[in-house]
Amino acid sequence: MNKTLKIALNVLVFVLIAGFGYYMVRSITSEEKMILSDAENTENTFVSPYKKINSFDAASDIICFDICKNTIYAALSDRVSIFDLSGNHQRDFEIEPNIRDMVVDYGDTGTMIYLLYPARIDLYSFDGEKQGEWEACSHNSDYCSLTTTKDYVFVSDAENKLIWQYDKQGRLVRFIKSPEGFIIPNYSFDIININDTIYCSNSGRHKIESYTLDGEFIASFGTSGAQAGSFAGCCNPVYLEKSFNGNILTSEKGNPRISCYGKDGKFCAVLFNSKTLGGGTAAYEMHVSGENIYIAGKKTIVVFGRDGARPVSTVEKSCAGCEKECPLRKGVK
Repeated sequence: MNKTLKIALNVLVFVLIAGFGYYMVRSITSEEKMILSDAENTENTFVSPYKKINSFDAASDIICFDICKNTIYAALSDRVSIFDLSGNHQRDFEIEPNIRDMVVDYGDTGTMIYLLYPARIDLYSFDGEKQGEWEACSHNSDYCSLTTTKDYVFVSDAENKLIWQYDKQGRLVRFIKSPEGFIIPNYSFDIININDTIYCSNSGRHKIESYTLDGEFIASFGTSGAQAGSFAGCCNPVYLEKSFNGNILTSEKGNPRISCYGKDGKFCAVLFNSKTLGGGTAAYEMHVSGENIYIAGKKTIVVFGRDGARPVSTVEKSCAGCEKECPLRKGVK
């Protein structure tokens, strides 16, 4: 092959690569513009059915938090700070750094605080005394989130792309794999318990999946898209939570918003948009106490109550009655 032909081929390859790169950048930019345009179009017309009723600060950024028995437990980098529902600080206890998630479980033997780390679970009493720790079953585990039931603890693992199920003594019961395959970018792998049905995010697929306590797959729902009722970006939803009437709340990042879905996967309503939440690109963790929603952003927890002057849409109200015929309940006793 002569020198001129080699140069021509190199130039052609360069042009093709540059053209493909330009196409990808333009596509991504167009998608971002579409998402931002959609957000801007709805921002001025959006009306949340909730209003801010209180806010309070922790000593530093809140990594995760939970609410149990009218008490808020907020995990910071080196401690757990405990507040009442009005935000009055009660006490602290020290913890090790690098916490991923926490659950405060009120069971037959009292309150147990489960702190999740990348490869272990630490157990603390209500008084902040360490009761023990469970090492991960796999050397390469990378835990993301956990939830509890009466008899079990379920933990999501981003590295192994599965859910570990333990009994309350820390013994492994089983591991649970998604029939669709978990795709978990950026540790967006939340897991919750709603009436003994386990729900988890399969964020790379823009879906929420449900399982029985025996680890059997029930169903999944979710679609990709920027519009309300869909999940945008590379990895949404980030957080899940049970609403006051047993529906599913989702929190997204990128263009942050919190939405409500029925247990059958039916979209109900967007409850908070980016402007209501405070902006930014990070997802906001939320927990529910009564009809109030507690939302954490950086070091602040904001309390929202239902606004009687701005009722929840009839679509959301209709979700409250879907449990009887909900396909996600099929096979659950």
